[in-house]
Amino acid sequence: MANGVAALAASSSAILLLSMSFIAAFAEERAIYLVLMEGEAVAFNGDSLPRQHGRKFDPKSEASKVHAKKLVDSHDQVLQSTLETGSYNKLYSFTNVLNGFAVHTAPSQATKLKHAPGIKLVERDRRTKLMTTYTPQFLGLPEGVWAQEGGERNAGEGIVIGFVDTGINPSHPSFAYDLVNPFTSNISHFSGACETGPEFPPFSCNGKIVSAKFFSAGAQAAASLNASVDILSPSDTVGHGSHVASTAAGNAGVPVVVNGLYYGRASGMAPRARIAVYKAIYPTVGTLADVVAAIDQAVSDGVDILTLSIGVDEPPQDTVTFLSMFDIAMLFARRAAIFVVQAAGNQGPGPSTVVSYSPWAVGAAASRIDRRYIGSLLLGNGQNISGVGLTAPSLGNGSVLYKLVLAKDAVNLKGAFPRTPPYVEECQYPEALDPNIVRGSIVICTFSAGFSNETSTLTAIIDTARTLGFMGFVLVANPSYGDFIAQPIPYSVSGTLISKVADAKIVSQYYEQQTYRDAGGFVREFNARAAIGDGRVASFCGQAPIVSRFSSRGPDFIDINKDPADVLKPDILAPGHEIWAAWSPMSALDPILSGYNFALLSGTSMAAPHVAGIAALIKQKYPSWTPSMIASAISTTAFKFDNNGELIRAEGSDVGSLYSSTYFDSGAGFVSPSRAMDPGLVLSSEFEDYISFLCSIPNIDRFAIRAATGVWCSRSLGLPANLNLPSVTISALERSVTVRRSFKNVATKPETYVSFAIPPNGTTITLNPPWFAIAPEETQDLDIEINAIQSTNQFSFGEIILTGSLNHIVRIPLSIRPVSTV
Repeated sequence: MANGVAALAASSSAILLLSMSFIAAFAEERAIYLVLMEGEAVAFNGDSLPRQHGRKFDPKSEASKVHAKKLVDSHDQVLQSTLETGSYNKLYSFTNVLNGFAVHTAPSQATKLKHAPGIKLVERDRRTKLMTTYTPQFLGLPEGVWAQEGGERNAGEGIVIGFVDTGINPSHPSFAYDLVNPFTSNISHFSGACETGPEFPPFSCNGKIVSAKFFSAGAQAAASLNASVDILSPSDTVGHGSHVASTAAGNAGVPVVVNGLYYGRASGMAPRARIAVYKAIYPTVGTLADVVAAIDQAVSDGVDILTLSIGVDEPPQDTVTFLSMFDIAMLFARRAAIFVVQAAGNQGPGPSTVVSYSPWAVGAAASRIDRRYIGSLLLGNGQNISGVGLTAPSLGNGSVLYKLVLAKDAVNLKGAFPRTPPYVEECQYPEALDPNIVRGSIVICTFSAGFSNETSTLTAIIDTARTLGFMGFVLVANPSYGDFIAQPIPYSVSGTLISKVADAKIVSQYYEQQTYRDAGGFVREFNARAAIGDGRVASFCGQAPIVSRFSSRGPDFIDINKDPADVLKPDILAPGHEIWAAWSPMSALDPILSGYNFALLSGTSMAAPHVAGIAALIKQKYPSWTPSMIASAISTTAFKFDNNGELIRAEGSDVGSLYSSTYFDSGAGFVSPSRAMDPGLVLSSEFEDYISFLCSIPNIDRFAIRAATGVWCSRSLGLPANLNLPSVTISALERSVTVRRSFKNVATKPETYVSFAIPPNGTTITLNPPWFAIAPEETQDLDIEINAIQSTNQFSFGEIILTGSLNHIVRIPLSIRPVSTV
């Protein structure tokens, strides 16, 4: 009897513990986790390099379907055997280039998964974020590369560019099918499909758009979506995805008309390339789970180029940057012979702010081009103050001057509202201003606390101006907050932004001189007068390119502590500042752009599709080239000088400040499409080389490499800097090292090259051989001996220049940090 009671008590205790564990699993706040499992994905099952040798796995083959089902079954089995029923929700199974899944569950359950048989890696989801009418001409495409490829009617023909982004606006003319010039190229290597839904009818996939899919399981698990803007279809309610897609592959010669004004014609870099859409970012939220699922699908569909103008804003917390799930997904896309380009990030100009880390993806930095939109404020004393704003002039186009009123002097004294800056200075609320004073006037709004903490908006100023009948508005800098960054945005009312304190003081001084106040400080007479000039006329005389202030900088780093890595990031500089391209009229995240079909945007998000389109042109000309060969051609032919013949400049922390750029600002330099089409020599690295690179990193956990990549370390490069990249970066040079680069002649004739080195400060460089002759398709090794002669403990920069007898010039950037000479 006693034994029975004891057994019953033990059984009850076990049930109680199980129940408590079950309740705890439900009580915890759930999160999304990405999981990798043992075993090859479909693309690499039985074939380690399926596409590099002309073979492409067929996801619709019986063998692929059987293997995919086997992987899905294994995912379900490990979840069912490891986690409590009802404690999780599987969001995706990854089967094409990754073997794994995404699951929404509690942290305690994720811990169990880490120790389950067959599990290699468990990573908590990190939220993802969003990172041209004139740039084709600035890059020399119509006269150069487009002419070589048969003009705009053929540029990019036969290439499919995939975009993981916010979707696409299918009705935009940049994506229309051209009945006069129908596509004739064979894209049988591509096998995408068209998903329909709200705002995306079946005819949206029209031949220009060849595939469109959306991925929302992560977003739906992470947040409560807003059905009015978080549309579950490939439709773009934000505008960002449409902007990116049209920059890379939009139709040629599309008229850009905003607020009734013609701004020119927009063309993508590769206007005849096809577009495959993978929507994975929503106005409310973006998750890595949706992005990884989109990448997995894009590779399966067979895109040639993958554009990622999205990403995570911070490095992984508990692994090296190269081994995050996002970077591993890009690695396996590269393994499947897809050229991957990503935005370098918008957190500049501070050092080590890049969010593009890995050598297998090309990180694009952003630059200004030579186009400027300059507005103005004409004062009654004849002074003309420069401003910014894509706005029509005030009535009379400067011939009529209007009453100039400071918002603080037009406060509605009878109003019941807080006397805070957004009300009394920043023109955010119509009820705060006396309509009798401001109607028909040009009103001075002041940048203050609300704009500083990002709660005040230009949209609110415009709404106030409309409601109260301003003739126009001026937003001026405030000495208490300093200069601010002003971007040209189309306004439906006349207005301009005066972003420099010095200019704002000129306006203020004139205003006070002309304004009569009583003893209490109240205005009795507004005698100041002004007019707003036309800010929509472009000038093309500026110094360019200039690295944009926001563009994230190197050096690259390996972990959360920002220990430097022996990889050059960003890789390349491309136009990304004030770029005209397609937009979505819904404009869910930017109300000021609502109703527009085009937008002028800045960001490395805009730079990445420029590189993607140029890569498509190279791929079209050289279909057998691997992604690393394309990346090499883009890098080694880049310009290091601007249109004035000076070293490319970069914007600094202070508004308007410039300094001479380094490779950590501009990468190898500014992209040159025409030169990249004929590089002479290229350097190549493939999947096994990237694994060897990882295995060469000092103190790295080799089990972590095995977990992330599925490959054991069998070969080391000796030094990470021995990876055959078109650059050499050494973050800690001790005494002397020798690294090697291997070049392949991709020209049609034999050529003799002479090697020359410009050593970074504190080093000497010896090249062996100093010259070499190389026949077409042959390879040549170059040994680079780097000696530290001064311990500067700082990065300095140089280059290796290979000058060919047939006028090819190959540049290899050097970024070296000497730390010891003994």
